[in-house]
Amino acid sequence: MDSGSIRRKFLEFFEKKGHTIVPSAPLVLKNDPTLLFTNSGMVQFKDYFLGNAMPKSSRIADTQKCLRVSGKHNDLEEVGIDTYHHTMFEMLGNWSFGDYFKKDAIAWAWELLTEEYKLPKDRLYVSVFAGDKDDNLPFDQEAFDLWKQFVAEDRIILGNKKDNFWEMADLGPCGPCSEIHVDLRPDDERKAVPGKELVNNDHPQVIEIWNNVFMEFERYWNPEKGGASELFKFDLEYKGDDKKVARERLRSQLTLLKPLPNKNVDTGMGFERLCRAINLVHSNYDTDVFTPLIDYIAQASGIKYKTEEKTDIAMRVIADHVRAVSFAIADGQLPSNAGAGYVIRRILRRAVRYGFTFLNFKEPFIYRLVAVLGNQLKDVFPELKSQEEYVSKVIFEEETSFLRTLEKGLKRMEGLQSISGEQAFELYDTYGFPLDLTSLIARERGFTVDEDGFRVEMEKQKSRSKAAAAKETGDWVIVGEDVKSEFIGYDYLESEIKITKYRKLKQKNKELFQLVFDRTPFYAESGGQVGDTGYIESANEKIYITDTKKENELIVHAADKLPENLSASFTAVVDKHKRQLSMDNHSATHLLHAALRQVLGKHVEQKGSLVNDKILRFDFSHFAAMTPAEIQKVEDIVNSKIREDIHLDEKRNVPIDQAKALGAMALFGEKYGDFVRVITFDPKFSVELCGGTHVKSTGNIGLFKITSESSVAAGVRRIEAITSENAEQFVRNEIALLDEVRALLKNPKDLLTSLKNLSEEKHALEKKIEVFNQEKANLIKDELVRKAVKSNGYHLILEKVSVPNADALKNIAYALRNQFDDLLLILAADVESKPQVTVMIGEKLAQTNQYHAGNLVKELAKEIDGGGGGQPFFATAGGKNLNGLDAVIEKARKLIGN
Repeated sequence: MDSGSIRRKFLEFFEKKGHTIVPSAPLVLKNDPTLLFTNSGMVQFKDYFLGNAMPKSSRIADTQKCLRVSGKHNDLEEVGIDTYHHTMFEMLGNWSFGDYFKKDAIAWAWELLTEEYKLPKDRLYVSVFAGDKDDNLPFDQEAFDLWKQFVAEDRIILGNKKDNFWEMADLGPCGPCSEIHVDLRPDDERKAVPGKELVNNDHPQVIEIWNNVFMEFERYWNPEKGGASELFKFDLEYKGDDKKVARERLRSQLTLLKPLPNKNVDTGMGFERLCRAINLVHSNYDTDVFTPLIDYIAQASGIKYKTEEKTDIAMRVIADHVRAVSFAIADGQLPSNAGAGYVIRRILRRAVRYGFTFLNFKEPFIYRLVAVLGNQLKDVFPELKSQEEYVSKVIFEEETSFLRTLEKGLKRMEGLQSISGEQAFELYDTYGFPLDLTSLIARERGFTVDEDGFRVEMEKQKSRSKAAAAKETGDWVIVGEDVKSEFIGYDYLESEIKITKYRKLKQKNKELFQLVFDRTPFYAESGGQVGDTGYIESANEKIYITDTKKENELIVHAADKLPENLSASFTAVVDKHKRQLSMDNHSATHLLHAALRQVLGKHVEQKGSLVNDKILRFDFSHFAAMTPAEIQKVEDIVNSKIREDIHLDEKRNVPIDQAKALGAMALFGEKYGDFVRVITFDPKFSVELCGGTHVKSTGNIGLFKITSESSVAAGVRRIEAITSENAEQFVRNEIALLDEVRALLKNPKDLLTSLKNLSEEKHALEKKIEVFNQEKANLIKDELVRKAVKSNGYHLILEKVSVPNADALKNIAYALRNQFDDLLLILAADVESKPQVTVMIGEKLAQTNQYHAGNLVKELAKEIDGGGGGQPFFATAGGKNLNGLDAVIEKARKLIGN
C-alpha cells in the first residue's frame, strides 16, 4: 500500500467515527515559550488540554508535521544511522476531549491496524502501565482487561513510568498510556527469540508504531513542599550521572496528582513507521516516503544505494534532513545563528557534510531535492510546492556559504599533528564543524582529536548559556474565578478588570510578576506587533504593566510588583500614545506589503515583521537589492494611500474560507483558526488576515518614510521605516542637517555643485599629499641605505625613524629587502604620533634561520606597551608608549648581539 493511501485511510477511518479532520499546524511555533518546534501531534491542542480554549469538536483527527532534534526528544545523531529515527516526521493522531475514553480508543486502534491495514496480529504487542510507587499510581487494570479482548495475555507487556506514563511537562495533564509495537523480523528470528523480550529495547525491527495516551490526571505542586524553586535549584546544581532518574524522583516528591474533571484521549502514530510495517520492509527509508528522494540522490551522486554502509547513511541523512529544513523554511523559519534558526542550520549543515564527505558533492546539491519533495507532498502539505523557488534559493545560499566554511575549516586543520579540545571547539563554534566531522578528517590524516576536551569546552558554553537564560517560573496562584481572559482592546483602551491568577518569575536575580485578568484592553505581543504597556489602578495603588505577551492562548501581563490587594477591582489603562504609534506602524506595514507586491511582483510575501511605537520592520521574499527608484516608488505609493485617507474595513469572526474568498492574504507558517479577522484598506489594494491593532483610516498615519533596505538571509530582504511623528522628526532632522551644510558652505546657490567641487578639491589635495609622502619615504629609504652597516655577515639597519603612515613604513621595508638579500632591518617608527616596530629579514639571511622576525618583534613590542607578530621574515607591532622607541633600539642591539 502506498503512503498516500495509508494516510488517506487513517483520516477516512476516523472521519467515519465522528472525528473532525483538521489541517497540520506549522512546524514552527510562535506563541509557545516552552518549545521551538511542533514536536508531537498534541502541541496544537495544548490549550484544549490546559483549559485555555474550547475545542471546536470533541473528536478530532489529523496528520501533523513534527520536528524532533533538540531538548527532551533529541534524535538527531541517530538519524540516518538507524532505520527508524527522523528529524521531521508525520504524526497521525486522533483525540477525544471529554468524549470517548479507553474502551473506544483501544477497540478502534485494533480495528484500524488489523482490519483496515491488515497488519498480522501475531506480529503485534501492546503495553499497559504497571503502576508507580513514587507517585502512588495503580496498575492500569482497565486497559489490561480491554486489551485481553483482542490479544493473548502473553502479548500484553507491563511498562514502567518511563515508557507508559505520558506527561506534557513538569506540571499539567498526564496519564497512563498504552503502546502498540510491531515485530518486523523474519519468521526464523521470531521463533528463536519472542518479540515480547525485545519491546522497548531499541531493536531496529521491533518498534513502537502507536501510542494511546489516556489523560486522566493533573500534576500540580504540593503546597507543603519546595515546588518549582527546588526543581530549579536541582537543574542548575546537580552533577550526578543519574540526573534524569534523580530529577524524576524529586519531582514526584514535590508534586501531587488529582483526577481531571474530563478525561481525554491523545494518540500518536508514526506515519513513516506505519508505512514500513504495512509493507513489511526493514527500514522506513525503504518506503515511498523516502525512496523518491534517495533515488534522486543516488542518480546525482552516481553511487548506487545499498552498496556501502557509509554512502547509504549519507543518502538517508540527506533524504531525511531536506524534509525538515524545507518545511521549516516554508513555515517561516530561516536558518540563523540562534534559537530555532540555528537548529535548522545545524540540520542542513549535517546533510551538507555527509554529501561532501561521502557522496563527493562539492557544489550545492540539496536545494535540488526541494522540487522532488514538493511534488511528492503537494496534496497533503501544499505550502512547500507553492514556495518551491523561494525555499530552494534559501537552501542554495546556505549550502554555498557552508561549503566555503568547510574549505576554511579544512585549511585551519592543515599542518596540525593533533587537535586539542579547544581547537575542536573552535572548528565547531567558528567553522560549523560537528565533532564527528573533525574526528573523521583527523582519522583520515592519521592524528587524534581530544574529544573529552571538546566536551569540556562545550559544557562550559552550555553552562554560560544556562546561567544567562536561567529563569525560575513559579506556579500559577488562582485569585478569583479562573475564567478565560477576554481581549477587548480593539474597542477599549480602558476597562474595569479583576485579577484571576498570577505567578512569580525570577531571572538574573530580578523578580517580576505575571498577571492574568478576566478581561483586558492590553494587546499581547503577536503577529510582529509588540505588547501594550500601561497600568492598572485601584482605589489605593497603581501597578505599571511593562509588557503583555501571549502564552499559548493565555494573555499574560508583566509587572515589577504585585498589588497588595489582589481581589480588588482595578481600572486597566493602556498607554494610548504608544498604542497609537504602534497602530500607525502596523497599518503602514500592510500598505507597504501591498506596495511591494505592486512594484516588485506577486512573489513578495511577508517573512517576518516588527511593529512598535518607534519603527516598523518588514522582511519579505525577494532575491535582489531594491534599486533607489524601486524604493522611492514604494514609498510614494504608501504615502499616496495615506493621503487618500482610506477608512479601515475590519471584519471579525469571518469563516476562514470566506476570508480567503475576499482575497485576504494568509501567511505560510501562521496558524489560523476556523474564524479570522480581516483587515482591509481598499479591497483592491490591501486585504490581510491580521489580529493586530490598526488606525481607523490611513490618514491617521500622517507620513511614511523608508530609512533602510537590506538583506537578512538568502532570498529575504528587510525594509525599516518610520511613520507619523517619528517620520516628521526624521524629516526635520534631515532639513536641519542640510541647513548646517549650506551654512558651512556660505549658502551657495547650487548646493550639489558646491559639494562636488569640494570633493574634487579634497581628492586633488589627497593626491598631492600622497606624492609628497612617497617622496619623503624615498628620502628616508635612501638615508637608511647610507646607514646600513655590514656586520656578522649581513647588512644591519637599526634606526629610529618618523614616517607619514603605516603603508610608507611597509613600503620602505620591502624596498630595502629588494636591495639587500642579507638584510636585517629593525625600525622603531613614529607613525602619526603612534609607536610602531618593523622587522624585515632579507631572503638570503632568512634561509639561515638565524633570526625570526615574528619572535623579535614580540620582544621589542614590550618596550612600547604593545604587541604584534607576522611571518618569519617580516613582522610588525603597534603600541601605546611613543617614548619607548629609544628603548626598542637598545633592546634590539642586545637581542642581536650588536
